[in-house]
Amino acid sequence: MKKLLIVVDYQNDFIDGALGFDGAIDIKDEIIHKIKAYRQANDDVVFTQDTHEKDYLDKEEGKNLPVIHCVEGTHGHDIQSDVKAVKTNEDKTFIKYTFPSLELGNYLKDKDYSVIELCGLVSNICVLSNAVIAKSALPNAHIIVDAKATASFDPALHEKALDVLEGIHVEVTNR
Repeated sequence: MKKLLIVVDYQNDFIDGALGFDGAIDIKDEIIHKIKAYRQANDDVVFTQDTHEKDYLDKEEGKNLPVIHCVEGTHGHDIQSDVKAVKTNEDKTFIKYTFPSLELGNYLKDKDYSVIELCGLVSNICVLSNAVIAKSALPNAHIIVDAKATASFDPALHEKALDVLEGIHVEVTNR
């Protein structure tokens, strides 16, 4: 049984930068624990990294979320330092220019993962949309999101996102 952990956008701008929020740093230790556990079990770990350029406000997303963030080459774009410290060169990173990563989906569709777990930020945006991508790419894989390893700037939206995930047959643990 091959498993995959997807660490979604655990980047500085979502923790204490332009779009940072209380509670984002609180999931760090759980994410690190998961990465180490997956490695110990000889399972795979991949990362997504939200990525924008200086003209972000001119893009569709920037018109709806007018906060410049995760600009490539900035501190805010970097994966949080403690999580980055356990990332290896073998871990694939999917640079994404919007909420989900189609590249991640294309990568997954040829794999034989029976379990895919997602963690990271933000539960009601990028975690949710990448869970849908994973489910689309591997419809028979068991998809998991650990409520203790994801968070949102809006607690009500976080709970609603977890409800939606359960509604599309994603197992939400530790709720």
